[in-house]
Amino acid sequence: MTLFPQAPGPIGVFDSGYGGLSVFDKIHQLMPEYDYLYLGDNARTPYGPRSFEVVYQFTRQAVRFLFAQGCHLVILACNTASAKALRTIQQRDLPEWDASRRVLGVIRPTVELMDSISRTKHVGVLGTAGTIASNSYALEIGKMFPHIQVVGEACPMWVPLVECDESRSPGADYFVKRHLDHILSVDPLIDTLILGCTHYPLLMDKIRRYTPEGITLVPQGEYVAASLKDYLRRHPEMDRCLLRNGRCSYLTTESAEKFMEAASLFLSGPVEATQVTLD
Repeated sequence: MTLFPQAPGPIGVFDSGYGGLSVFDKIHQLMPEYDYLYLGDNARTPYGPRSFEVVYQFTRQAVRFLFAQGCHLVILACNTASAKALRTIQQRDLPEWDASRRVLGVIRPTVELMDSISRTKHVGVLGTAGTIASNSYALEIGKMFPHIQVVGEACPMWVPLVECDESRSPGADYFVKRHLDHILSVDPLIDTLILGCTHYPLLMDKIRRYTPEGITLVPQGEYVAASLKDYLRRHPEMDRCLLRNGRCSYLTTESAEKFMEAASLFLSGPVEATQVTLD
């Protein structure tokens, strides 16, 4: 018995909040021909402070929901979900649900580039408390490039600044400068900073302002999009399972009106959203 529809479907994109729209936007720009179904668990955001088990359960519900909507491939456009839930879903749930379906995260595509980007081989990671506590970036970089030193910095106020539309306010300067100063004082040899949360590109102007010259800032959207395009090139069996009508649909666990208003911060045009319940 099959749990999910077998006909070709859209690419699913999931985030706990709105930040994943910054990744989705880059994916859509690079591959506009595909159909996409974006799901934001905005009613239960933020995931960052939550336990590993709770993040796993919430992410599992979302992935299962997207599979039930016809998605064969789901992108976790959320660092916390990628850090705390991706591996368990890949290893435990997919074999039980449908071994042909795939769930991909945003951490590995970013990590793969670190050796070519960093000259000093000292890399900093800016992320939510959950992402930094998971140590996922340090572990993944350590596996691929054991010679690279990694320092993490939790920036718990950065996501609320973005979601409350305060990213351009003078008050945001304090929190951005504070965390950048701290991580660079811990390791002054850092020459590469990973923006390890999909919200952080909206703070890019302020991050650039307080980042010394010579340090490379790495937002994830473009790298994740390029990695996905390469993945589909290498896996034609998955590519055949994807619809190509150029359609985008948006779902949220919050009110549709609130989602549409907030989405305008991340996307250039208006969107229509539908409220759903995950269980």
